Amino acid sequence: MNRRKFIKTASLGAIAYAALPSIGLAWEDIPARAGKVITGRKLNIACIGVGGKGLSDVRGVSSENIVALCDVDLNKGKGAFEAFSGAKRYKDFRRMLIEMDDQIDAVTISTPDHMHFPAAMMAVKMGKHVFVQKPMTHTIEEARALTEAARKHQVATHMGIQGHSMDGIRRMREWNAVQAIGEVEEVHIWTNRPIWPQGDRPLAPAQPVPESLDYNLWQGVAPERPYNRAHGHFAWRGWWDYGCGALGDIGCHAMDSAFDVLKLGNPTSVEAECGPQSQWSAPAWSIVTYQFPATADRGPVKLVWYDGNRTPPRPKELEEGRNLPGSIGGQLWYGTEGTIMVSDVYCRSARIIPQEKWVDFAKNRMPEKTEQPSIGHMQEWIEACRGGAPAGANFDYSGPLTEMVLLGNLAVRTGKRIEWDAKNMVCTNEPEANKFVRKTYRKY
Repeated sequence: MNRRKFIKTASLGAIAYAALPSIGLAWEDIPARAGKVITGRKLNIACIGVGGKGLSDVRGVSSENIVALCDVDLNKGKGAFEAFSGAKRYKDFRRMLIEMDDQIDAVTISTPDHMHFPAAMMAVKMGKHVFVQKPMTHTIEEARALTEAARKHQVATHMGIQGHSMDGIRRMREWNAVQAIGEVEEVHIWTNRPIWPQGDRPLAPAQPVPESLDYNLWQGVAPERPYNRAHGHFAWRGWWDYGCGALGDIGCHAMDSAFDVLKLGNPTSVEAECGPQSQWSAPAWSIVTYQFPATADRGPVKLVWYDGNRTPPRPKELEEGRNLPGSIGGQLWYGTEGTIMVSDVYCRSARIIPQEKWVDFAKNRMPEKTEQPSIGHMQEWIEACRGGAPAGANFDYSGPLTEMVLLGNLAVRTGKRIEWDAKNMVCTNEPEANKFVRKTYRKY
């Protein structure tokens, strides 16, 4: 009797739980199968990580049947547990997926970054459609593997970059098609992240684990560390064991429009200037420069990322009395014939500067709106699960985007210029950087 059949036929008490993968590599032990198109009824959706952003993701698919909720912290999951009281509750996503296998069509994953891949790969191999928050994975190798697995198992996928479903990116595609500012040569993107502690700091000392938290499950595949609330909710983004720093939080949002519109693909090199950091903690600030090669349709492009409230030089086209966008951040696109300033990282409210050039473009050269608006970010995925068009941020798109974004952290962590062989996922000039392309997994 194979393992999966055993679990289904055995008691779902201690015996079944003991049969779960004990090494934390649940995706390796699951018999693989293809996804199924769901028609004629609502989707049965299970949600992994339902506190904070996870709760809004649950609400985003609440038009369907929410059949199960999983969170390692009962207090953090309380809002979702109460709002969807008919759903079964779990702490361990592995147990949930195995016990409720036949009752689950699709899964949302809104955990800390380090657990995106374990949960998503297990679900994909089981033939479940998958939505996962950005960044898609914790490492470049994971992004490549998950992209290939989703394609192989024919499941509908989507990554949580809601800007990809907004009108701003559609207008930028149309403007680029008519060369509103000529050929784009540089893009500068900045953010106020991190808005949590980062910098040159040691791991925090041990504190008592809250009763509501299963800390072993929270750590998951990450290295064994003592519990401290400074490592935990939201603050985890600043620790390399669990998050990907400012790039991981906002990079997939902020670089989405340039990656899509300019068809950036893989950079040939990346280098970074950084503030203080430690082997455990991401830097207080960084400036990361990506170089993309020319293609048949455009010349080379330089993309510069600024975080920690660093900003690019003030453009000469910006009128006196006007400031660069603040708050979460903004963008500048420099072309051979002009400059576009974008008011946020989601590519909303883009305008050519100075104002007189914007007025001329809007009056005389503004292209017709040719792209249809999105039906909604989460709805795109729901319809894809029903056999509709792939969601815009499906893994064939968001996997390469995630790889590109996370490549910046190789330069951040090593302090070296990274020359990148994307096909083989290898840094060709600095072998020490390759240890950050992948990771080992803790048994839990």
